Amino acid sequence: MNTTTEIERRIIELQTEHRDLDEVIDQLLASSLHDQLQVQRLKKRKLQLKDQISYLEAQLVPDIIA
Repeated sequence: MNTTTEIERRIIELQTEHRDLDEVIDQLLASSLHDQLQVQRLKKRKLQLKDQISYLEAQLVPDIIA
């Protein structure tokens, strides 16, 4: 089972990768000869990272019994 510290560490890693992809996408779009397929793949990866981050953040929130 993942500890809170491990989850937080993984979130930070994913957020860093997400930011890095954002910079790469911006640089590619600024280039006049960018590959649209590559940009689409990077954007898809970025969305996957965002989903993983959201999932892990949800694990950090304790369950509330209504």
